[in-house]
Amino acid sequence: MKSPIPPKKSLGQHFLNDPNTARRIVGALEAPADAHVVEIGPGVGALTGLLHGRFENFEAIEVDSRAVTHLRECYPDLNMRQADVLEMDWRSLGDLPLHIIGNLPYNITSPILFGLLAAYDVMSQAVLMVQREVAERIVAQPRTKAYGIPSVFAQLYARPSILFKVSRNVFEPKPAVESVVIRLDFEGVEAPDVDSGLLHAVVRAGFGMRRKVLRNSLQKWAADIPDRWRRCRAEELSPADYVMLARYFQDRSQIIRDSLDNQ
Repeated sequence: MKSPIPPKKSLGQHFLNDPNTARRIVGALEAPADAHVVEIGPGVGALTGLLHGRFENFEAIEVDSRAVTHLRECYPDLNMRQADVLEMDWRSLGDLPLHIIGNLPYNITSPILFGLLAAYDVMSQAVLMVQREVAERIVAQPRTKAYGIPSVFAQLYARPSILFKVSRNVFEPKPAVESVVIRLDFEGVEAPDVDSGLLHAVVRAGFGMRRKVLRNSLQKWAADIPDRWRRCRAEELSPADYVMLARYFQDRSQIIRDSLDNQ
């Protein structure tokens, strides 16, 4: 089935054209009828009509003006927001928490995911189609090749799971990569009780030289790294270990500040 608008390579567009796959994706979103549901990048609307009919408080975010015009013609009462999702302030949308759904452009999947995780406190659930390799990294366990920064943050701020694979043959144009649908469940996840900036710095520094032991990759704090972690590599620490390590540095910094204040 030919798309009503030609996909733009610059936007990473691969339009889903299979109704059965669309129904399966929408069916994976566990949300009541009155939930605030936001679709990222609806494109030509493979999911949009199903979502618009199912949820009372539904809106779509699309950067492509051609797609916005097309969807407004198809659904005149649709709450359509023309915006760049990478610049979205999720907390400003109101009617929280949010349920997110979308077939993410492959070329900006990671920044979208990190944006959602950064707004974990206003999220309920996200059902997203992503590149298979990205999904595998998100759910990867320590001591595996796929385990990295996305694994740590996704598992600290949500409960990620891979739901099902999607054939390349249901897209226009057919992508060069394999796709899967994932779900991120945010509700009931207790956020790390440590400074988020410090936590992010520790994780990124560790994986910046993932084959080196932490006493080398975390040179900024090397003298203070507890023995239990000094000889470990970044991929050997669990998400909970990174929280404990960041908390250790945070507590050490506070002790130093307190001692200086008392001099």
